[in-house]
Parts: sequence; structure tokens; C-alpha cells
Amino acid sequence: MTQTDKAVPHGHFLDTPELPKGVTRFWMIRHAVVEASARKTMYGALDVPLCREAMASQQGGYATLARRLPTDALWYSSPLQRARDTASEIRRAGAFSQDVTIDDRFIEQSIGEWHGTPHTQFMSLLRLPPNPFWSISACELPPGGESMLDVCTRVAHGLEDLANAHEGEDMVVVSHGGAIRAALAHALGVHPDTALRFSIQNLSITILERIDCLWRVVTVNELPDFRG
Repeated sequence: MTQTDKAVPHGHFLDTPELPKGVTRFWMIRHAVVEASARKTMYGALDVPLCREAMASQQGGYATLARRLPTDALWYSSPLQRARDTASEIRRAGAFSQDVTIDDRFIEQSIGEWHGTPHTQFMSLLRLPPNPFWSISACELPPGGESMLDVCTRVAHGLEDLANAHEGEDMVVVSHGGAIRAALAHALGVHPDTALRFSIQNLSITILERIDCLWRVVTVNELPDFRG
């Protein structure tokens, strides 16, 4: 075998369907669908309940998620009930021994005084043109709320703190569309308005890894099989 025939190591290059153990990895899950009346408004960080009808029809998705997630992962959730209930449903469908830790840094964007505004009226409140794929610009600061720039700062702190505390471990974070997009902005080092181009659907998984202080995106918006 000549020198050129020898296999060249690719470091942390992923080349198999299985994810290797011992990597600092985040499994970020967006909560399930909220109830119908809340969906007619800008609910943001309001504590609105899940849609029980949707939960009943999507039990196969919870079972798929439970099989997909590592059984020995650490669990974290936004403090909002919709995230906590989603975590409970996934855990009920699987065999997870770790308790769920509530972490406020993964809560949805607060839109302050604009919470509860019907979608039909929301545009009239904006001072900046909205992002084409989000309700407001990342630079828009709602009165009494936070901008997506603020969300990115707190989510980044949350990710880095957990990665430092639990190096080489898997962590499940049940969160929200805005917070997961903020995590992607941090991982990719892009402006939040760019990260808002990602679709993050209900019950989807986004997997991020931190390796040697660098971030890698493994998958975005991976949807479970709702047939179970």
C-alpha cells in the first residue's frame, strides 16, 4: 500500500447513521401544537396550553421521539407548561430515568405588551419591517419584551453553560421555535435574522454538537413518524 492509498483521518467527520457517544450533544425539541384559540394570537412567552386533540392524534410521534432520543440523556425544559407537558408525553412513551430540569434560558421570545394581539392586528404595532419567516424583525424590541437579539444572547449562554458542565453528554432540551432558531444562530455564528429562515415545526428535533469549542449542526427540523 502506498502512502496515497492510506485512509486519511477525517477527525469528527460523520459517515455513519449512528451518532458516536462521548460528544457534547443537544437534542432540541419544539413543543407540541398549542390549543386553537391561542393560535389565533401572538402568544409568544404566554403560558398557553397544548391542544389535547392534537396530542391524542399524534401519540405515534411521541413514541417515535422516545425511541430516537438517548435513554441516558440529561433533560431540560422551558418553564412554560406547553414545553413541560411535551417533555412529559415523550418521557411517558419511553424509558427515561433522569428528571427534567427547568431552565428559563430556553423560554420563547417575550413580546411584552404585544402578547395576546390577534394576528390580524399585529402588523400595525411593528416599527420595523418583519422578517419574511418570523412575525417580527430580529432587531425589533417590543415594549416590555425582548428582541430576538436578546433571545440569542440568553440561549447562547444556556448552551455554553450546559456544554461546559456536561461535556461529552447528551442533553434533551424541550423548548420553542424562537429559542431553537436562536440556538442555530449561535451554532452557525450568523445573524438571528438569517437563522429565522429555518423552519422549526412542532415536535421536530434539531441536533447540535459542541466539539473542541466549535459548534456543529447535525440536523434541523427532523420530524417524527406520527404513525409510530
